[in-house]
Amino acid sequence: MIYLIIAISCSSTIALIFKYSESRGMNRYAVTTSNYAVASLISFVFIMTSTERTSDIPYGFSRIPSIIHRLVISKNQLSDHDMTGWALLIGSWAGVFFFLAFIYYQKSVRHHGVSLAGAFAKMGIFVPMTLSLLFWREIPGMTQWMGMGIAACAIIVSHWPIGAHASRFRSWALLLLFLFGGCAEFSNKIFQHYGSISERPIFLFVTFFLAFALSSVALGRSRVIIRIRDIRTGILVGIPNLFSSYFLIRALMDIPASVAFPVFGAGTIAIISIVGVFACGERLTIKSTAIVILVILSIILASI
Repeated sequence: MIYLIIAISCSSTIALIFKYSESRGMNRYAVTTSNYAVASLISFVFIMTSTERTSDIPYGFSRIPSIIHRLVISKNQLSDHDMTGWALLIGSWAGVFFFLAFIYYQKSVRHHGVSLAGAFAKMGIFVPMTLSLLFWREIPGMTQWMGMGIAACAIIVSHWPIGAHASRFRSWALLLLFLFGGCAEFSNKIFQHYGSISERPIFLFVTFFLAFALSSVALGRSRVIIRIRDIRTGILVGIPNLFSSYFLIRALMDIPASVAFPVFGAGTIAIISIVGVFACGERLTIKSTAIVILVILSIILASI
């Protein structure tokens, strides 16, 4: 259980650091870029120290065309020789959506607070659930259907204008955070569905390095002054960003996924909401509170 608690703490820390950076008006792309630079470096160290790698990266790139042919045209399972190439291919997909999700995470924190932003980030698990239904006919049970329905209600409520706050809740930041974060989560699902856990360090490195490259381009085009505090904050985000996934994977070795995922999602949202109110001075409206409760309930039901 200690590993799951650490994973929840890391996940909560990301949103709370974003709260700090957005309230101080920091350069969003500088924070994201330095975050992914640190995550890339740490994951590269994991590759160099791993004793379970099955093949090298250049060979993996050469296998990508045959991997696509196997899965899309031949409908065959991947071989052991395809594992590194698969990690490179899906890591590239993941890098794009991790970058987009982090940008909209920060935007959502600024416009909606850490409670709603954290809730919608964790609700992204419904995207891989839906895509798994379409691609692999993984039919949800009754409680999972209920969870998906409640999640849909939370999205509708969050974008339903009320009085003077109508323009605030019409923002697309939360919805895009949900979609992009969900696609990033699906990259983990599809990697694990066909791939090998021994190639996980390579998958993480490619994911974070590509996100770093995209963020660097966006940072260069923004032409905004970069301050030391932006880089320092990004480094503080990068460490929990990587270790949140690392310790969650470790926790899954001891705790059933049906227990770990709902506790991870609901626990993160609960901590973010509590700290947001008591430490960050956020004021949760009745509507915001209802959305957070709906999201926690939907995650628990969907994970049963």
